[in-house]
Amino acid sequence: MSSNPNKKGPFQKRPVFLICLSLVAIGFAAFVFGLTGRHPERAWQAYLINFLLWSAIAQGGLLFSAVMHTVKARWSGPLSNLAESFTAFFPVSFVLFLILFLGKNHIFPWLHQDLHGKEIWLNVPFLFTRDVVGLLVLYGLGFAYLYHALWLKLDRSVSHGRIRKRLYNRWDRSISDVHRCRDRMTIFGILYMLAFALILSLIGYDLVMSMDPHWYSTLFGAYTFVKAFYIGLGGIIILASILHLNPAIEFKLRASDFHDIGKLFFAFCLVWGDFFYVQLVVIWYGNIPEETAYLIERTMTPPWNSLAWFVFIICFIIPFIILLNKKIKTKPQFMSILCTVVIMGICLEHFLLIGPVLNPHVSALPLGLTDGLIFLGFFGLMSLAVIFFLNLFPELVRVVDGEAT
Repeated sequence: MSSNPNKKGPFQKRPVFLICLSLVAIGFAAFVFGLTGRHPERAWQAYLINFLLWSAIAQGGLLFSAVMHTVKARWSGPLSNLAESFTAFFPVSFVLFLILFLGKNHIFPWLHQDLHGKEIWLNVPFLFTRDVVGLLVLYGLGFAYLYHALWLKLDRSVSHGRIRKRLYNRWDRSISDVHRCRDRMTIFGILYMLAFALILSLIGYDLVMSMDPHWYSTLFGAYTFVKAFYIGLGGIIILASILHLNPAIEFKLRASDFHDIGKLFFAFCLVWGDFFYVQLVVIWYGNIPEETAYLIERTMTPPWNSLAWFVFIICFIIPFIILLNKKIKTKPQFMSILCTVVIMGICLEHFLLIGPVLNPHVSALPLGLTDGLIFLGFFGLMSLAVIFFLNLFPELVRVVDGEAT
């Protein structure tokens, strides 16, 4: 891959950084304001929902690159480069998880319940210990995969940066080293895929399903990691569309590239809808009180029933109908809007799963301006992480008609 070593990154303009920093500041201020208000539990609820959402986008984004490399999908090269930029959010996600410990009394209602023997599993020290270890394994494998990917892709004529020099000096650029690096990249990619399924299942059980400790679902783990890949694909499409539509950035994909990832996004729209439906049907026909109470509260009891239908419509019905059209998949403008709608719908889906337990006996959805501002703050954090990565490795976004320059 050749490029101009003096070429700056795609997001060097100062206003971009200022806007993202402003969003982070606004989100932080809204979070602090919520903590000092009458309902600090709602601030922690918004924090947990956004942690789950944006971490899943980052984790699912890198999974795309690992899967494409493992199956040797050549069409995905430029998109895989963008997918790898989401790893920059991994350290942020880990710190955000540690901060959750401060709000344990507000986000774990089972702390004050009789767990009927489940105390062995549902206790704060053990929960945070296993989740910290799990995230370290997942993110460690992700960075190991990224290290080998960057070693193969980076332009060695760009000498600035301590991180880049360490990548260059690890091996000589001999043919044997290239083959060895690719083999290790494949191994770490497979390990990341396995860890992705296992650890996201664990996170789903611990931070979402445990909110109602007497409810359980054997499908919930798979539902969690399928959802993460679904919105991870959406994040990649949005980022690719922004870069492709910006005339000042040397990133131009072919219509076929957008069509291919659009088909994959459509496929996981169907998979997510299938898990959503299958989980509902199994609980409905099982008719076990501990399970049906959970379902009835979220699908038949106001105000949550209207939210459940809204989530299903914007995350499945609308994408399903729109993506049946082949041309839509090749239009980055429309695809970025659709993916944004889906991601916001999944954010509301997290709220649907968590909200009824943390907000019992409400007559209206407990959503307000503070929730929206905290969402924008997390969006600013994700944007800063991705911008930092792409500015550090600018050659990854120099693509003309689907080919690296």
